[in-house]
Amino acid sequence: MFYVAGRLRAFGRQIPANCGRSGVTDKKVEGDGATPRGVHHITGLYYRPDRLSAPSAWANPIGLGDLWCDDPDHPLYNHLCRAPFYASHEALRRSDPQYDIVMTTDWNWPNSIPGQGSAIFVHQWRRPSARTAGCIAMSRYDMIWLSKRVKIGTCLIIS
Repeated sequence: MFYVAGRLRAFGRQIPANCGRSGVTDKKVEGDGATPRGVHHITGLYYRPDRLSAPSAWANPIGLGDLWCDDPDHPLYNHLCRAPFYASHEALRRSDPQYDIVMTTDWNWPNSIPGQGSAIFVHQWRRPSARTAGCIAMSRYDMIWLSKRVKIGTCLIIS
């Protein structure tokens, strides 16, 4: 998969997609709103079982207490964690549909370097023109289509 200038090319299709509000960067830091340029890989696929069926046989359901640690000072920085969790984190089970399907990437994972950014996901967008905090986002239809084709290790090239 290749992301370039508002398009994700994957499996013979061009998919409209958004990146971080600060664009693409070679020097990613936590909270900068940028998408890290480079070669990344899909490391996981998660979905909301109360909102849709498993998009793939290897997809994992998002549980009620599933969180993603974004605290650079915590040992679980840029890792899946579970509530109760008192360090800074992002809930994977959101009230909006953005994380109904989420693909995790190997950006700064599994051996996270504090401050180099966390939670670079592929997920559903808020709306077609909305930028992200650093992730790649697309329509629900395209997320479902893509999640049926990706595997662990699928390459994501951001340029």
